[in-house]
Amino acid sequence: MAVKNRKLSRSRIHARIRKTLKGTSARPRLSVYFSNTNVYAQVIDDDAGKTIVSASTKEKGFGGGKANIANATKVGEALAERALAANITQVVFDRGGFIYHGKVKALADAAREKGLKF
Repeated sequence: MAVKNRKLSRSRIHARIRKTLKGTSARPRLSVYFSNTNVYAQVIDDDAGKTIVSASTKEKGFGGGKANIANATKVGEALAERALAANITQVVFDRGGFIYHGKVKALADAAREKGLKF
């Protein structure tokens, strides 16, 4: 049976990924989300249930209103800088049910170039 609703399909994939993926205080989870208009990324400690650092295109200077590769790169760079300032060097990457291609890959590569390891 093919799933006709893309949002439902992505949520099922994300649930399957999250069964095995868990962020700890030593290695938190880098979670990404893309809406039609914005890019969101967070570094989360699942043990404590806290968001350590976050970045999104809704902030000033990110050129909000477009969830494209250029803005995903900016968000990835900003998130990596904030994570390194909070003494976080290693993370677990949670692609959120999105395909690792395009915007997701751009965000991940930008975070890696700025010094995050995953």
